[in-house]
Amino acid sequence: MTSGRSDDDNRRRLALVVAYDGIGYAGFQWQANAPTIQGELETAIQKLTGEPTRIRGASRTDAGAHACRQVVDFLTGKPYRSEVFYRALNHHLPDSIRVLQVAAVPLAFHSRRSAAWRSYRYRILNRATPSPLLRHSHYWTPAHLDLTAINRAAKHLLGVRDFRQVALGHPPDRSAVRRVHHWHAHRNAANANIIAIDCQANGFLRHQIRRINAILLEIAQGRLPPHAIADALAGRPTGHRHIRTLPAHGLCLTAVHYPEYHHLLKVTNHDETH
Repeated sequence: MTSGRSDDDNRRRLALVVAYDGIGYAGFQWQANAPTIQGELETAIQKLTGEPTRIRGASRTDAGAHACRQVVDFLTGKPYRSEVFYRALNHHLPDSIRVLQVAAVPLAFHSRRSAAWRSYRYRILNRATPSPLLRHSHYWTPAHLDLTAINRAAKHLLGVRDFRQVALGHPPDRSAVRRVHHWHAHRNAANANIIAIDCQANGFLRHQIRRINAILLEIAQGRLPPHAIADALAGRPTGHRHIRTLPAHGLCLTAVHYPEYHHLLKVTNHDETH
């Protein structure tokens, strides 16, 4: 395994495990004229190190989406211990973003390319009235939802599939094929009003999760037939209803998996995903 330090310039690579509330941000990826998670992290790193820094992220979460275990990496020439980075970055970051772990990783580590798969959760409040406390983290619907119908339809998503038809703006010259390991809905054991739709894949396309879950919710309400998912993937009409995109605030990146580096990135934070 490649060393975590560069022989050329004495720099080393660090990885951060980061949690954030995405409300008020224009997504993860840096933008010149809007606040982003990447921009805040790079600003905090530069305040500590004095080095202009460009980080790499495991997943480019949408505007308004959250993360409880995003992974980023960057190069630094500073010899500070991981604990110093941990304390100082959290001091400079806004309260909506927190570093959970700092780890020295090999130079070959790449937060996006080294990841074997990513896990997301879409959170739904399913009751007659909305909650003022969950309005920024859960999508609210009062409709009766048949989770058995969701899980039956979601089986069409498993395995290697081309998801171009359910993504927005995916470049025509780039593959839209992804391997989905898991897509399942369940109610919270402690609160039956809370529904989670969990999915895991080697990668996701732009708005893929939110658009697929929108179809699944239509199926759960009996507004679309069970084969609507298969129809959508094949580019066939899904009936009389237009495929919408669910709001981003219900979506949370829950984990990024690195089989080769799991001994370095050990933070688990599942309690915040409910």
